[in-house]
Amino acid sequence: MGSTTATGPGSSREALHEVASYLIANGQMRPMLLVAPSDGLYRDGSAYLRHSGRDYERWITDDVIEGVTKAFAYVDAGSAVFITGLSMGGYGALRLGVKHPDIFRGISAHSAITQIEEMSQFTSAPFPSEGADAAETDLISWAERYRNILPPLRFDCGTGDPLIEGNRHFHRELKNRQIPHRYMEFEGAHDWSYWHANVSSSLLFFEEILRNALKPALAPV
Repeated sequence: MGSTTATGPGSSREALHEVASYLIANGQMRPMLLVAPSDGLYRDGSAYLRHSGRDYERWITDDVIEGVTKAFAYVDAGSAVFITGLSMGGYGALRLGVKHPDIFRGISAHSAITQIEEMSQFTSAPFPSEGADAAETDLISWAERYRNILPPLRFDCGTGDPLIEGNRHFHRELKNRQIPHRYMEFEGAHDWSYWHANVSSSLLFFEEILRNALKPALAPV
């Protein structure tokens, strides 16, 4: 389940479902239900946080998942749910993923905001205007709290992206705390060309998680 739309093989702004269709047709992943809700339409973006009297976090973790479960007969409480996103959606995917390890089976992000202060680079006013609780918005705090039960985590960023240093810092902090994750850097900036080239990594990562979950356990020697 994705938190945003993204790009893939073909034109520079193909939708995520077209990327998935390409990978399925080439036998690289199994069919998955892709859901791409907006962030609640708060000004330039909500960052999927609770603020301004609204709970944008529960919109993703509760409402969207419940709606999908009710809408599709083949989705139930036991279905694997993944979360991914880019830019602000990447921050949402990272924070909600590490905060709710009981909900998500895998987390992936591209070109992600990794510190809430970086939101102001993409909004017309300081975000959020009334301030934000530091512990609530801090990715490392949540990752540290649930380190023993975190789902598989990956993220990447372009070397020409203004968010690259934040991503490197997040990677170093996770590494210093010995919290398992994958971090990759590729050429590119904070634009659709970069996401076009790399969004398939999220889907293939989720396919890998599903494939590993189906492997039989080794019998004791």
